[in-house]
Amino acid sequence: MPTSHAIIPTAAASRYLQQLCKHWSHKFAVEFMPEHGTIPFDETRRCTLDASTEQLALRIEAADDATLERTQGVVIDHLKRFAFREALDEVKWERAA
Repeated sequence: MPTSHAIIPTAAASRYLQQLCKHWSHKFAVEFMPEHGTIPFDETRRCTLDASTEQLALRIEAADDATLERTQGVVIDHLKRFAFREALDEVKWERAA
């Protein structure tokens, strides 16, 4: 299963994690705490989030490369909407080995 991860430097990582998880909780079986969350979009796509005081770490697993890239875009678009007060740098996704 293709997997990618990204690290976003921000002091508001926990707030963004919770906003993303709450946003999708009405549609998916989301589980989260202030420091960790999981968004199972469906049987073939999952986003895992981990927050620290300095960064938000995202990990996405998907059934294929196209779905992985599409999911990366959806997650980042939503994150940027929630983080509109903060100029987030361009998010660089790295493929997991």
